Amino acid sequence: MTDKKTFYIINYRDPKDNKAVELKARKVTDSTLGLSFIAISDFILDSDALVVNPAEEDLKRKLEHVKTLHISIYSILSIEEVGSAHKGLKFKNNKSNLIVLNSSQKTPNES
Repeated sequence: MTDKKTFYIINYRDPKDNKAVELKARKVTDSTLGLSFIAISDFILDSDALVVNPAEEDLKRKLEHVKTLHISIYSILSIEEVGSAHKGLKFKNNKSNLIVLNSSQKTPNES
């Protein structure tokens, strides 16, 4: 169970209109659609705000009947974990083997 004070701020590029979107949610996990997707659920939509934000109102309408949003990892710009008790994201199906080389290092195939 995730602590209610911990949440994620997800910035992604909407594939329909190619605009950057900021979304707040309590749960980010690996998707059942495959390795190149993440699942976002338990959205946090500020409904008690005194000032009306048109972008947030549009987002509320888009997510009104959405239980889980599956987004391609290639559309994700950033994910920030916010809160005092955050533990970091851990995916069950993480199969990445990323190796970062310095630009000054030569690979074994280079002479």
